[in-house]
Amino acid sequence: MPKVAGIDSTVPGPPHTTSPLPGVPAAAAPSDPVSQPGALIQDRLASWVSDLTTLHELTERLIRTSSLDEALREVLGAGAALVGARRGMAVLEPADGLGPASTIGLGLAHSDLGTIETVPRGTSSYGRLLDGLPDPGHPERVPDPIAIRDVRTEEGLDPRHREVAARLGYAASYALPLATEEAGRLGAAVWLYDEPAEPTDRQRHLIGLYGRFATEHLARLLQVERARVQVATIAEELLPSRLPRVPGVQLAARHRTGPQGGGDWYDALPLPEGALGLAVGSVSGTGPSALAAMGRLRASLRAYAVMEGEDPVAVLSDLELLLRLTEPARSATALFAYAEPAQRRIVLAGAGHAPPLVIGERRTEFVETSLSAPLGMLSCWEAPSVELSPAPGETVLLYTDGLLRRTGDATDRAFARLHAAASSVPKADLRDPGAIADHVLRTLLPEGLDTTAHGEDVVLLAARFE
Repeated sequence: MPKVAGIDSTVPGPPHTTSPLPGVPAAAAPSDPVSQPGALIQDRLASWVSDLTTLHELTERLIRTSSLDEALREVLGAGAALVGARRGMAVLEPADGLGPASTIGLGLAHSDLGTIETVPRGTSSYGRLLDGLPDPGHPERVPDPIAIRDVRTEEGLDPRHREVAARLGYAASYALPLATEEAGRLGAAVWLYDEPAEPTDRQRHLIGLYGRFATEHLARLLQVERARVQVATIAEELLPSRLPRVPGVQLAARHRTGPQGGGDWYDALPLPEGALGLAVGSVSGTGPSALAAMGRLRASLRAYAVMEGEDPVAVLSDLELLLRLTEPARSATALFAYAEPAQRRIVLAGAGHAPPLVIGERRTEFVETSLSAPLGMLSCWEAPSVELSPAPGETVLLYTDGLLRRTGDATDRAFARLHAAASSVPKADLRDPGAIADHVLRTLLPEGLDTTAHGEDVVLLAARFE
């Protein structure tokens, strides 16, 4: 090329490359890439980059899972892609025996999983990984994967194993323990091949790396699931184990706990002279502290209801004073109703709580209650009570604010949706307060509680007057 702006386009070779060091072979010609030492290195580096990219994408997908079943399904799908299999199963069975335990299949029906479980556990691949005794010298050692290249010719297999393989149409398997030294043994995953095969060394290395990461993620989800179950159990124990039977009224309750556990509660207690006390409420906050506060508040309201239940305003005033003195940093909403089923008469008062809903064949309307602040928000709480007389066959529905917030809509829109859901209750279900509550839940939250906003508790208490 000609000179440009006084620069010589010819670039001389570096002096230190003109005389190679002794013992170092000279560079091969560009036309002979096979004999170039750099070509092999570049191919290997490209392979490593490809493997790292694949693992990164798979782990990114796994880390977005939020439940154990969802994570196990993701592990099965990713593992099948890594080892070149089409079907598989994952067994979650923590070694500490505290559960939960589950079995998930990939490309296998529920009946197929049952068929596989008919193989004696001690002879199956996943059973040997789950039940294998640890090395006395190294109790923390993770067991090695188990590969069966050909079920028909593998030595030492139980005859039932061969029968199940022939029936389900798989010829080989590769079992990987879901275990690490830190997390312990959580389970095992097995992938099934349609033809005799086994993973290559590269595939074994990749699935081993992925399996260790997946086990740590499963261990975190396991801790979250166990904590959620414990919180839900405590919440259920703090609520009534069964509703009372009072002549003239039918009761039904629905309680759904959020992922973190909230302080929503309900209560129904028989009172003297055939009366009935109905209450719903919500304590601010989530977690164990909110559950403890909810238990104390509910127990206190029961005591006040027995002493002065005929005056709901007095009951809530005493409750507000107790909350302000004992837990000044916490607020709560509550609604208490004194019902006389024989006369179909209800006197109720609310503290910052959503109004009840009357549902019947001829009307569906909210009860007009006085606007008041939540408990603990004012130096002295008091709001007038209201009285209503439901017609025979009508149901009074009490609920917590979590039902409205779970919809993800603005307050006015959520109230409109609740009214529409109550208005659409089938005529046949109006005789059953439980069916009414279920219909409202399904209509407002068609996808359940886990996919909606905020993650708060939901409580419904339905009372149908005869």
